[in-house]
Amino acid sequence: MSEQLLASLKMLGEDEDWLWDVANEMDQEDGLIWVYGPGDDGVMAFTDFGIETLTGLIEIYKADPDLLKRWPPDPK
Repeated sequence: MSEQLLASLKMLGEDEDWLWDVANEMDQEDGLIWVYGPGDDGVMAFTDFGIETLTGLIEIYKADPDLLKRWPPDPK
């Protein structure tokens, strides 16, 4: 996840691992893009539409946390 977006979302009080799990639910059609450098490392980034989508997913998963697939799954 981009450092700027991560910092912004953390200001809202969200856990980084939880945010990663939410963003991992997104596809390219949702506005998620991966930016790669010279190596194999990639950075998750979002289009404007992707930020809207991520914000919507955050609201959905906050309202019903059981909908979110966590990795590794939380033991219950």
